Amino acid sequence: MNKQEFKKEIEALSIPISDTQLEQFEEYARLLKEWNEKMNLTAITEDSEIWEKHFYDSIRPFEKAEFKTLCDVGSGAGFPGIPLAILFPDRTFTLVEPLGKRCKFLEEVKKQLNLHNVRIENARAEDYARDHREEFDAVSARAVARLSILLELCVPLLKKGGTFIALKGRNGMEELTQAAPALRELKVSLDHTDAFELEHESGRIVFFFTKNAKTPAKYPRNYGMIKKKPMEEVQ
Repeated sequence: MNKQEFKKEIEALSIPISDTQLEQFEEYARLLKEWNEKMNLTAITEDSEIWEKHFYDSIRPFEKAEFKTLCDVGSGAGFPGIPLAILFPDRTFTLVEPLGKRCKFLEEVKKQLNLHNVRIENARAEDYARDHREEFDAVSARAVARLSILLELCVPLLKKGGTFIALKGRNGMEELTQAAPALRELKVSLDHTDAFELEHESGRIVFFFTKNAKTPAKYPRNYGMIKKKPMEEVQ
């Protein structure tokens, strides 16, 4: 996928995109490749793959998502948070990333792209969630951990009635089945799923969960406990 093909695909989602926003995406790709030479940000470095597997892949699940504030947990090199912030300048995005060097990269991206609607938080998700409970309209996570773990880390951040958007790969349905106890305990329900394909890639599946009640105060637990005793069906 090249820049013009990307523009066409975004417009096909009924999302307007300006020449200035396309220039921001180009600069983002340049910074990603430049910084990737000195730190491990991504294994995807070809321009065509960046446009498709990072930019388009980050945006496609959010074509109809309605929110004013979104927290992107485990943002890494900024996906999906930065592409969404470029396209939706009237919405506010908080990117939570535990690695300081990646946060430095994200701060540079924010500065160079003039993204005034982005806040970078250098924190572990479970620590950040303790101080920012019930704060966001939506929370997203892309390729961070198993779904049962993601639910415990992300749901406490959501307002009641908010949406957790989990971007998963081909094992998504298996993870959903295993995560049934987490859904019950965290008072969350699956609203709907969305599936789509990328060229030369296995299928993507996106889960949209609704938070139905306040999260019990004991969640999230510390990460060691979450990993040791995840809320999953015993296999």
